Amino acid sequence: MRKSQRGVTFIGWVFLLAPLAIVLYAAIRMTPVYLTYMSVSKIMEKVAKETEGAQINPAAIRVSLDKSFEIESINSPTSMDIDIRREGDHWVAIADYEEVAPLFGNVSLLTQFHKQVTLQ
Repeated sequence: MRKSQRGVTFIGWVFLLAPLAIVLYAAIRMTPVYLTYMSVSKIMEKVAKETEGAQINPAAIRVSLDKSFEIESINSPTSMDIDIRREGDHWVAIADYEEVAPLFGNVSLLTQFHKQVTLQ
């Protein structure tokens, strides 16, 4: 008979790998949320570049955002969720929104996003 045991038991592996599995699953659930945010950010930057030197109209900007969101299949946020306002001598578009990614049961992950671009 052995004097001492060596290695990790099955129960030990379960306790070691369970937190890692939860974190991995959370990362998988959050990936689409962050991909959407990156698309929204890219679209807002594109609209800002399109409006350089042009006469800015908030309605025209919303139409441009709607078209881009339609092409990228973005359902949330909508162009109405993006605040377009005048600050001083320039216009600013602000996307300030939250996304909820269900994890398991009644546990969800809430992420808050804020993207601001200056329209000139």
